[in-house]
Parts: sequence; C-alpha cells; structure tokens
Amino acid sequence: QVQLVELGGGLVQTGNSLTLSCTASGRTFGSYSMGWFRQAPGKEREFVAGISRSGQTTRYADSVKGRCTISRDNAKNTVSLRMNNLKPDDTAVYYCAADSGFLPTRPDYWGQGTQVTVSS
Repeated sequence: QVQLVELGGGLVQTGNSLTLSCTASGRTFGSYSMGWFRQAPGKEREFVAGISRSGQTTRYADSVKGRCTISRDNAKNTVSLRMNNLKPDDTAVYYCAADSGFLPTRPDYWGQGTQVTVSS
C-alpha cells in the first residue's frame, strides 16, 4: 500500500510558476514509476508528466512539454512537478500517482489531488 499526499497547489497568475510536490508513505517508493495527472472541470483526467523508478526517463504531455519538469528523490520519497509559464488552460486538480510499470500509464495509487488555478 502506498499513500500519496500532494502539496503546492494554489492560485497563480498567467505566466507565473508553481511547484507541486508529492510525498509517499512506505518503503517501496523506489519500486514505482511516478506521475502527475490533472483533471479540469468537465474534462477527463489526463496525463501530464511521468518519471521512471530511477529518474533517468521522463515523459511529458505535449501540452506541457518545455514548460514542466518532473523530478524525484528516492531517498526522501518525493516527486515534484515544476510548472513554468502557466496558462489558464493549466487550471485543474493535479494528482500524484504511483505505477508499477516503467512509466505511469494506469496507476496503482493516487493522491487526493491539489487544485491549481491560473488566472488570466
């Protein structure tokens, strides 16, 4: 069992930056690839960024490529998402996820989500 807790959401203006962090419980953090997903009002949840167990491989959605950086610290059981040049379309609830696969596609565990609102 893995429990995930996200922090760092909030209200920001267009063009600003924000860093989301996620802390995992348990001693098996390094066994999971980690990812960030988001869900905007009226839309389905979508993949944002993912990172492999070692941290050497990352993937990004086209919508955030070049603006976001995902990183992890296996010693601290944390994964972070740095988002730059935020746009109103980035407004969503952001979820941290843990996946037993090489990269997160169908996560096994989810956090409770943190709201990010980007004002124009």
